[in-house]
Amino acid sequence: MSRIVIAGASGLIGQPLVRALRAGGHRVTTLVRRAPKSANEVRWDPDAGQLDPAVLTGADAVINLSGASIARIPWTNSYRRELVSSRINATRLLAETMAGMPAPPATFLSGSAIGFYGDRPRVRLDDDSPRGSGFVPDLVLAWEQAAGLAPPQTRVVTLRTSVVVAKSGGLAPVRLLTTFGLGARFGSGRQFWPWISLEDEVRAIVHLLTSTISGPVVLAGPTPATADEITAAYAEALRRPRFLWVPAWAIRLALGDAGEHLLLADVQLQPVRLAADGFEWRHRTVRDAIDAALAG
Repeated sequence: MSRIVIAGASGLIGQPLVRALRAGGHRVTTLVRRAPKSANEVRWDPDAGQLDPAVLTGADAVINLSGASIARIPWTNSYRRELVSSRINATRLLAETMAGMPAPPATFLSGSAIGFYGDRPRVRLDDDSPRGSGFVPDLVLAWEQAAGLAPPQTRVVTLRTSVVVAKSGGLAPVRLLTTFGLGARFGSGRQFWPWISLEDEVRAIVHLLTSTISGPVVLAGPTPATADEITAAYAEALRRPRFLWVPAWAIRLALGDAGEHLLLADVQLQPVRLAADGFEWRHRTVRDAIDAALAG
């Protein structure tokens, strides 16, 4: 039995992760920004730099999933600031608090994203590939650097998460449009969209709690899929047509660089470090992941 502190426990990944950890016999404390509703919740305020170090005392691991949704649009200037502050403030506060402790937690798993790689057409990428350019890669770099403020005796893993295939989340609009017969091709459709099922995302995080890996780890399905393959898989699974086409210029005109990142970026990514560490996927293809999400 371990004691684990989680920030961002109310989100898409956080809720099933808490359930999985508790089902495995771990004691889980969640950090919340509102008044606590149970003895397992502790209030904190990362924007004000408020976190009682006693909350982390005796914890074996800290998992940080804090951050405003990058899938929310439009990216106004104020929302861009929120995307940055919601990640950096929380991560820095956790890392610096651990750095000030005489006996910090042994493990710090901190959220990150495959946005680190930017738009890399026709390039095969893995965990160690260099950073791309633009707002999102710069944001992810700063996010990971904040996690690096943790003390040297704490093993730090940054979770470079792909788009999670679930009932909600980044692909929910694709599912919804397809359900109503409005399935579409986005841009050329040849761009790769890294993906992972929600179940495998949670299982990978649990796996990394007891691993010896440190540094960035790509959380993605083992079989890369293009945008065309993903939207076609939704259409097939839902038994709906996919006749529409949204050209790249229309996406850029309507959504700006948010559309560029969310729909048009080409990232052919392999989870090399996770595979080498012995992780076994439940959902090896995006169709497997979609079927599981629709059945859940």
